[in-house]
Amino acid sequence: MCGIIGYSGSRQAAPIILEGLAALEYRGYDSAGIAVLDPDQRLAVHKKSGKLTNLHNALSNGLPKGVSGIGHTRWATHGGPTDFNAHPHADCNNEIIVVHNGIVENYLEIKRELIETGHEFSSQTDAECIPHLIESYLAQEYSLHDAVRKTARRIKGANAVVAISARDPGKLVAFRLGNAGGLVVGYGEGEHLLASDLPALLPHTRDVAYLAGGEMAALDEHDVEYFDLDGGPVTKSTMHVAYDSLSASIGEYPHFMLKEIHEQPEAVINALRGRIVFDDATVPFDEVLLSDEQVAQIDRVVFVGMGTSLHAAMVGRTWMEALARIPSEYDNSSEFRYRDPVIDDRTLVVSISQSGETADTLAAMEEAMNKGALQITLCNYPGTQTTRIADSTLQIRAGLEVAVASSKTFMSSLTALYLLAIHLGARRGVLDPARRRKLVSELARLPDMIGAMLTNETQYKALAQEFGRRADFLYLGRGINFPLAMEGAIKLKEISYIHAEGYPAGEMKHGPISLIDENMPVVALIPSDALHDKMLSNINEVKARGGTVIAVASEGDTDIAERADHVLYVPQASELINPMLMAVPMQLLAYHIAVWRGTDVDKPRNLAKSVTVE
Repeated sequence: MCGIIGYSGSRQAAPIILEGLAALEYRGYDSAGIAVLDPDQRLAVHKKSGKLTNLHNALSNGLPKGVSGIGHTRWATHGGPTDFNAHPHADCNNEIIVVHNGIVENYLEIKRELIETGHEFSSQTDAECIPHLIESYLAQEYSLHDAVRKTARRIKGANAVVAISARDPGKLVAFRLGNAGGLVVGYGEGEHLLASDLPALLPHTRDVAYLAGGEMAALDEHDVEYFDLDGGPVTKSTMHVAYDSLSASIGEYPHFMLKEIHEQPEAVINALRGRIVFDDATVPFDEVLLSDEQVAQIDRVVFVGMGTSLHAAMVGRTWMEALARIPSEYDNSSEFRYRDPVIDDRTLVVSISQSGETADTLAAMEEAMNKGALQITLCNYPGTQTTRIADSTLQIRAGLEVAVASSKTFMSSLTALYLLAIHLGARRGVLDPARRRKLVSELARLPDMIGAMLTNETQYKALAQEFGRRADFLYLGRGINFPLAMEGAIKLKEISYIHAEGYPAGEMKHGPISLIDENMPVVALIPSDALHDKMLSNINEVKARGGTVIAVASEGDTDIAERADHVLYVPQASELINPMLMAVPMQLLAYHIAVWRGTDVDKPRNLAKSVTVE
């Protein structure tokens, strides 16, 4: 969750930028830097790896002078946490400086082209291709605004970028692609600011406007202009926010749950940071503290969790068998602890608990520890109870999740489990480099694919109006998507209070089919995969009995529109990564039905964020 701050006005920029970076420290980072345009129109760049105090110490002899500048706290994806990989990044002549949040999916292609035309790179990051690309367009006599706009059109992926140039003093140009990394503009008296989150702005202004995906902002001390990526003007209204922590956290969203659903592209990026080397498609995953001998000796993996974490475990089981070729199973933590499981020192137990304090999962881990099993735990916070029991801890890095119903923590858990399966498959020698490159390449696209599904929620609002009064729902899925049917059902139950069941579609004729009539909506997960035709048969069976089908299908599936009553589309993707895409419609459908019904979305009755008792 990289932090971005920019300032243009009449005050000295450096203290404001450093203060803004401190306000964004909660997002996590491994390096920090600032760039300020000095009175001689030269860009002074200072950056240091490690904590913000390291940057302060580097500036102990005096802050750079100037009334416009940008700052950044970085969490490494491409390239390690070093001084030279820290942001901001510059072009060849140190005239264009950029800070960036996201993943530039096609950076290697762009970097090769730029090197061939004489550009010299000084870091290992994907971000550095951005200022060089802007430089190449400026050399073609484009204005700064148009050079940045053409750069935005060229790069792929979910990204947020802010650029400043010595050629256009006092101006900041920003753009946002997809839904990774927020950008919010602050309106002050004789000054304007820009940041990745509200806390960095609230000491200076309470009037703000948010940048949506596919939008640009050009600002200086006098004015702010908004554009789309074609250069057309965009009209924005400012909103006034109260100066309190709740307003700073929830931002432009009516509920924390919706905010957290929209944070999932960035949550995926955070889960990938430092765990993938994109250049050679390796997944070092240094947090997995198992020796090569231990990895080679694992003969079974058992995944345990509760609720949404159990659904992540169910998906993880399939990934582990498919990618690491280790026999795997999943179990509910509360059941695992009571059945005297047959495990030993060749068994790897993977526990999932976003809080790290779930009582039943802790008890299951203690049972595994007493039997000598190897243990890896996934959680969202360091130093929790689960981390003290496990041999290795994989932080899912979702950030604070306020809503009781899990959304981004589920997505982050899935991402970490997918990486774990790739990591163990590579270490065990069963995942060849060609397939690994394909998997990693698709993971780089995942934030953008998720972001694309969040751009238009109109269809979910319409479905909420049509089905919000129904008393029961049935969710059907097959194979790796069956757990997502379970997840869709639990989300609807949790926040809308509608009874819902998730079933493997092949089980439908063994009982649930008797419930199907015109009053029972059936949500059918039918991506383009090896089980598509099987799911299509199940849909036909539902329709033959008068049922209403809401299909969740892959883009390009034209046949499904003729069979289902409603279709929610997800991007076309490989079979293994489909569950991460399927999660988003499950969340949005439940959310909008709950909103229509008027329930307390963020704090549903009888539920707690962390279940710390049996």
